[in-house]
Amino acid sequence: LAEDLGWGDVTTEALIPDDQRGAGFVVVKEKGILAGIEVAKRVFHRVDSGLEVNVLLDDGSKIKPGDIVAKIEGKVASILKAERVTLNFLQRLSGIASETNRYVEVVKGLPVRIVDTRKTTPGLRLLEKYAVKVGGGENHRMNLGDGILIKDNHLTALRSRGLSLKDVIAKARQNAPWRLKIEVEVKTVSEALEAAETGVDIIMLDNMDIDDMRQAVKTIHGRALIEASGGVTLNRVRAIAETGVDFISIGALTHSARALDISLEFERE
Repeated sequence: LAEDLGWGDVTTEALIPDDQRGAGFVVVKEKGILAGIEVAKRVFHRVDSGLEVNVLLDDGSKIKPGDIVAKIEGKVASILKAERVTLNFLQRLSGIASETNRYVEVVKGLPVRIVDTRKTTPGLRLLEKYAVKVGGGENHRMNLGDGILIKDNHLTALRSRGLSLKDVIAKARQNAPWRLKIEVEVKTVSEALEAAETGVDIIMLDNMDIDDMRQAVKTIHGRALIEASGGVTLNRVRAIAETGVDFISIGALTHSARALDISLEFERE
């Protein structure tokens, strides 16, 4: 709101009488999953605590064009001032929930979980990861303190000092808090085998093709949980799930989800 209102809504203040009252409706323009309605309600109340916000559909609801998700009554000027920020949150979060749900539906029936990444909009991680859960997905790490994830750049830095993958994992076990699980990123089947033999908790198969994933799952043979990551699309996600991996992480759930079309329309007298 500080970003959007700035010096005030000069258009509304120039045109709309302060005592004019009315009702606005939050209307859906395309099919999807609703997320962020309570955030929207808080935006309206932050602008004007006197607004009456009647929520008609809850987060997680399947929505379609023409659905009304909320009715707002009170000062017209206040509703107008809150409109854009409210819709920004609703459109963004509903877009993420809808995109997540598409992936979840494609792998339905298989013992795999769709998870997000840290590729979120700065400042909005908590809300965007919430939207992933509304869409049926699960959260990976919320931040860098949530788990040990040894990625390619960690390995490159430490291999330059003469450490092997086994040495790196041993170092992580020695220095990290005992309660944290250790995950390592691998790019080949041989690296997956090497990681499995060290006793790590989770092995991430990074940008592997389907055949290599299938072979890696067979090679790891239940010694660690397996995450597939990189190059995941709706067309490919079912085949990835069928290789036997436990998780599929998808950055696009948050960094590339298209905003759902939702608008605010005033009741006509």
